[in-house]
Amino acid sequence: MSEEYPSSKRITRGSELNGILKKGRRVRTLDLDVRLLASPLSFVRVGILVPRHGQSAVRRNLVKRRLRELSRKILLPVQVSMNVVIRCNPSVYGRTFEELRQQLAGVHHALVEGGNEERDR
Repeated sequence: MSEEYPSSKRITRGSELNGILKKGRRVRTLDLDVRLLASPLSFVRVGILVPRHGQSAVRRNLVKRRLRELSRKILLPVQVSMNVVIRCNPSVYGRTFEELRQQLAGVHHALVEGGNEERDR
């Protein structure tokens, strides 16, 4: 698999993010609120929302970089047609890379299960 995270696999438009947040199926982890919504495209696209929660830009950007890297390695390789939006809770700022990896592994499982349900219909 390629080591890149192309713009075609990112969700960046506010209107699209809001639509997925409203209509998507919720999957919660300790620090993440994830929404999954079927997509007409044949691959996974990911949007990441890291609110400020009173933190500095440096800490916020660190969380975003970690989540982008983990999404690239864990979520993008899944062969399902799904849009994923990851929204962080304030507690995410205290988590390590490994703790976030474990949480996204749970999201990976939900993504695979959700993709199988869509194919069965």
